[in-house]
Amino acid sequence: MSLIPRKKVIRQVIATRQRLQAISVLGATGSVGVNVLDVIARHPERYKVFALSGFTQLELLKKQCLLHRPDYAVVPTPQAVATLQKQLLEEGSQTQVVGGESGLKFVAGHRDVDTVVAAIVGAAGLNATTAAVEAGKKILLANKEALVMSGALFMQAVRSSGAVLLPLDSEHNAIFQCLPSHAQHGLAHAGVRRILLTSSGGPFRQTPMAQLHNVTPDQACAHPKWSMGRKISVDSATLMNKGLELIEACWLFGARPSQVEVVIHPQSVVHSLVDYVDGSMLAQLGNPDMRTPISHALAWPQRIDSGVEPLDLFKVARLDFEVPDEKRFPCLALAREVADVGGTAPASLNAANEVAVQAFLDGRIGFMQIAECIRHVLDKEPVVAVTDLYGVMEADASARRWALGWLNQHYQR
Repeated sequence: MSLIPRKKVIRQVIATRQRLQAISVLGATGSVGVNVLDVIARHPERYKVFALSGFTQLELLKKQCLLHRPDYAVVPTPQAVATLQKQLLEEGSQTQVVGGESGLKFVAGHRDVDTVVAAIVGAAGLNATTAAVEAGKKILLANKEALVMSGALFMQAVRSSGAVLLPLDSEHNAIFQCLPSHAQHGLAHAGVRRILLTSSGGPFRQTPMAQLHNVTPDQACAHPKWSMGRKISVDSATLMNKGLELIEACWLFGARPSQVEVVIHPQSVVHSLVDYVDGSMLAQLGNPDMRTPISHALAWPQRIDSGVEPLDLFKVARLDFEVPDEKRFPCLALAREVADVGGTAPASLNAANEVAVQAFLDGRIGFMQIAECIRHVLDKEPVVAVTDLYGVMEADASARRWALGWLNQHYQR
């Protein structure tokens, strides 16, 4: 069943209407975080920034702290803490800088925080997002890896803590908008036949297959519609991102893998669709701009200005849809296979993908070898039931070892 408790969100909105909502943005310097801060800045009467975190773009994080004046900033190392704290003090800022995973968990679960934006890329965001869940926060989820790696545990924690979970990915947010409130009792109860996840197809949708072996990281990161970080851009080029979203959709909306279909839609105007048993199909449309799902999740069940231009259907003129070619995009097939297997397999898939994508970005392997590395890990790594977070992290670590071993054996430099 769906675990996005809409009635609780309505009560929360009413309770906080007379005060500013305090927001921790985990991953503030990434593309999602930057867009979140843009929307927040448009509504100073509604929101205030409690905490910001950054990993490598510390100069940008400093500028964000000076502009948005959070109570806390989180950086990865003690050295970074000292450096940023000194710089902020010199500028007269009262922001306190904390470090490491303990710092992330501190600002995610702090009693003064209403909403946590979980936008840290990859497995690195899992523990902080889990801390926000355990503290019963309203969570705007952009870190799909949290659900991919530990879906059953994560959703059980949501149930136990009473946390509110709202999706920030444009596709899952679109699905949420197209579902009725009673879908939380199950898709069958709501008359849903299937969910259709749309994908632009990335930069290589029409590239001849023979040329895919020679594409460069810069070419893979040149997404035709969205501006994103390099890791997620490569995931979009391989369609692994869509595979991870398929797994995420199963957990968010209580769907079976067979009920989630991926559709190539190069215009990126239809962000996803819901197909009903009576023949109706509902879609959410809009310009490809992350501020739309961000503003929707921030203000739900209300609507606020996002800064996004209205969609001009006459300019769009046409909408195309295609079946994805899994020979061209083998990572999508691997993700669907893993969604059916369950257990620790999704954690292994995610870990192997992170290692392989970084190897591609570093020039160690070719684009099509990303899937080869992942296939090797999935063949080697045993699948066991997920019973606790320790087991998830063990599977993650083991998969990374298998992936690194494959890389060292085949592509030493």
